[in-house]
Amino acid sequence: MTKKTTSPEFISLEEAAKMQVGTRITFVPGIQAIYAEALKNICYVKKIKIIRVLHPFMGIDKKTGKDRQARLYELTSQTSLPTMFHDEERPRNVWIEQLALAEEIGSSDSIDLIPANFQERADMFGLCAIVLGEDGLVWNMRILSDGPLARKYGYSDDASSKAPSKMAEIVKVIDRQLEKQQEKGSKYLIGDKISAIDIYWSTISMTILPASLEIMPKTKQNEGMLFFFEANSKIPEIKEVLTDRILSHRDYILKTYCETPAVLGGDPI
Repeated sequence: MTKKTTSPEFISLEEAAKMQVGTRITFVPGIQAIYAEALKNICYVKKIKIIRVLHPFMGIDKKTGKDRQARLYELTSQTSLPTMFHDEERPRNVWIEQLALAEEIGSSDSIDLIPANFQERADMFGLCAIVLGEDGLVWNMRILSDGPLARKYGYSDDASSKAPSKMAEIVKVIDRQLEKQQEKGSKYLIGDKISAIDIYWSTISMTILPASLEIMPKTKQNEGMLFFFEANSKIPEIKEVLTDRILSHRDYILKTYCETPAVLGGDPI
């Protein structure tokens, strides 16, 4: 859903920790950190007003000599992006917990993103797992090349060499599901209405199928990431399985249900 927006404000992690009311989510300004972007889209559909919190960078602060993420770890026992705080409840750090919370606290007139039908629910969470979970699409994308984040996800030469074929197989699973759904007359991955997997997949797929600037704007902070996503789309195994069907579904979901262009903050180009 295209909407004219202003640059968002961000509060500090310490400010967020002291708050007793409100839904706070950590972000890096100007960066479409993909799990954070997906959670933001989930909250947008659920009509949850979010407060943006500055997620601390990795590494040691040169001035203090302290780990920049020490306070985040103290609060949440982890350092991954995003962390979701709501009122005085415990922080949520994993996508499945964040989705459950969003479904619970969303507006009463918002769309249900977890199907009531248990077979559809099982199918949806199964697809979510291969996109978002361990050894899923994002996991394997992060080990395509060596680096601090890749090592956090178990990088090795062997694992990296297998990553493109694993990512391609996941894309094929999604594409076959879309094909089956289209044959039934549905625009969605599960059932006959939007569910969480449509939002998660449409957001995550931007890492292998770059979106137009009207969906994902360019900032000084995300130029490198967008270049990386473009390079992913050209990996032979992945390029071979990207279809017009996947592109059409992605753009339909993001433009119809999510806030586009994405509001990132940072320094627009």
